[in-house]
Amino acid sequence: MIEGKQTVVKSGEAVTAEGYIIHRRKALVVGHQWLICARCGEQTRKQKGQLPAGFYYCPACVSYGRLTDLDELVTYYEENPTPPLTEVACCQWEGQLTKQQQQLAQALQEAFINGQNVLLWAVTGSGKTEMLFPVIADALKAGLKIAVATPRIDVCRELFPRLVAAFPLAETLLRYGKAEESWRGFRLLVCTTHQLLHFYRGFSLLIIDESDAFPYEGNRQLAFATQQAVKTSGVSIYLTATPTMALLAKAKAENWQILQLPQRYHQRPLILPQCRFWEGWRLLPERPRQLLRFRKLCEKLLQNNRLLVFCPNIAYMHSLAQALKAVMPSRKIAAVSAQDATREEKVQKMREGHWDLLLTSTVLERGVTFADVSVIVIGAEHAVFTKSVLVQIAGRVDRKGAFNHGQVWFLFQEQTTSIRRALKEIRHLNRLATRMAVKK
Repeated sequence: MIEGKQTVVKSGEAVTAEGYIIHRRKALVVGHQWLICARCGEQTRKQKGQLPAGFYYCPACVSYGRLTDLDELVTYYEENPTPPLTEVACCQWEGQLTKQQQQLAQALQEAFINGQNVLLWAVTGSGKTEMLFPVIADALKAGLKIAVATPRIDVCRELFPRLVAAFPLAETLLRYGKAEESWRGFRLLVCTTHQLLHFYRGFSLLIIDESDAFPYEGNRQLAFATQQAVKTSGVSIYLTATPTMALLAKAKAENWQILQLPQRYHQRPLILPQCRFWEGWRLLPERPRQLLRFRKLCEKLLQNNRLLVFCPNIAYMHSLAQALKAVMPSRKIAAVSAQDATREEKVQKMREGHWDLLLTSTVLERGVTFADVSVIVIGAEHAVFTKSVLVQIAGRVDRKGAFNHGQVWFLFQEQTTSIRRALKEIRHLNRLATRMAVKK
């Protein structure tokens, strides 16, 4: 039995559990015109949710199991608090925080003690995960449950081994849509934000990483799940390198503590992208002269680094990958997207240095770390490349290790507002980082 995890039972069905307090609530509230779901918070017109048998269900979260007005959601809570777990809480990370990181890590600990939510706005490559270790250790030490949730599966896969290595004695569980591991007891959960729909007042510390990312940003259902998953006395910490105006407004309106770190862990600035007008990029895979010109750019960047090429859509990515394999036969080239069944394997091979050139959709825009890479964004004016996405993509370069002259290139036919804002934000963050270094 997992504390805080919701189960579905029929209304009136007897439920007992020794040593647990049982909380029951109606799964679906039927109003005069609307249905309100207790699990996902969505409101549905009655006629859209009515079944042939005459009762009602929630179509918004049916993929998690059908909820009807004949059901109840049952949650179990331990009667007696878990005793302190000093040994489990021991952090075995052998790295060292910078002075700025230590200050923010301490601020997170104080906010947790004071029950205050936090927005941690830190540049890509600043070491946000490591700054969380002290507050996670505090929560584990008190016997409390923690969730680290993120919208992206690849980010979950990146975070999980790092947290297991830092807290090897804590029971840590990884959960996402197609994870093979079944539910079991845990103290620390690493999951996609969708998995929070399974919980009601389950966590004393809830950390939302990449809180501005799709599909979390602007998703009412996931925002509702986040609010429902944390205990009323719990604390939420939102992490982002590129906060949206809506997130900043919410933080200010609800009196969250806002912490900012514009400096990367290794003290080097974000790489400022080089912008190049590239007429006809949409037909690049089909035009030999264009392709040879692009190959020349790739070979130039491959002299010092491996290469990530971000494409505006999956069909274009596959077309370009085939064209590049034909004109660069000596290079190891692959393509990866969210639809790729072998995505995890390909990403791991990129970490291990197997691929020279990896083409990708925006699935790798954030949360993944590769050493010694340069980046090209093809069609940077495309709508999929928002300001936040472009800043995150630029942040893939020079994330770890010695500086290896990594470059970022934006190729476009039209310089959009998103491109200009991304360049402006990168320059602004680099200026703030320089001021911080001078004051140190």
